[in-house]
Amino acid sequence: MVNQPMIQLKNVTKVYPNGTRGLNNINLEINKGEFVVVVGLSGAGKSTLLRSINRLQDISDGDILIDGQSITHAKGKALRNIRRDIGMIFQNFNLVKRSSVLRNVLTGKVGYYSAWKSTFNLFSAEDKQKAYEALQQVDLADKVYVRADQLSGGQQQRVSIARVLTQNPKIILADEPTASLDPKTAKSVMQYLKMLNQEYGMTVVANLHSVELAREFGDRVLGVKSGEIIYDGKMSETPAAVFEKIYNGQLEEAENE
Repeated sequence: MVNQPMIQLKNVTKVYPNGTRGLNNINLEINKGEFVVVVGLSGAGKSTLLRSINRLQDISDGDILIDGQSITHAKGKALRNIRRDIGMIFQNFNLVKRSSVLRNVLTGKVGYYSAWKSTFNLFSAEDKQKAYEALQQVDLADKVYVRADQLSGGQQQRVSIARVLTQNPKIILADEPTASLDPKTAKSVMQYLKMLNQEYGMTVVANLHSVELAREFGDRVLGVKSGEIIYDGKMSETPAAVFEKIYNGQLEEAENE
């Protein structure tokens, strides 16, 4: 099977107004169906990388292609159409706390509706059924009409996953999805992400603090430091020493051992 690029970064640089380089001339290809984990210290550029891919922030130079289309230069309807194919899972869940679980899951379909229809909850019966089925997939069918702020952190993150499943994107970007969860719940959330990857063929890129979770769930690992990718390899071929060096800045030594 020939590798099919789903995400391509070409000479991507991000410079913040204060002069800080969030990304420095990144060249990267992520293929369809890969499960990629991104590791590195806080402030290394992991979140900047993810937020640039779906254009939550604009880059300063270069180009980013999603399934062959430039999201960097897309505008209006073209940009909305590309974003439909990108689901996002946040560390803080990014739910409307006072709304029901079902309403939150249905926001995964907002990109397919006009603003006034989504505002007034005018979703089709078919999409409501899809949202319910997505909640079944993450074992939350009994929480359909419960307010989001009445759920535990792990349950709220599972609502976020159901929202992505309802959206049915080609790509999932997960920005520290387990950072605020206990170890058992974090592993459960990662298992659901793996399910989306394996059963639905969604390409997953996840920023993780936990090396243990990265090693267990990732097929490929990217090490990021100071806005640059300093390591890129198959997880199965990556020794534990590489992770230690990514974090303490002595990667070159690890690769030569």
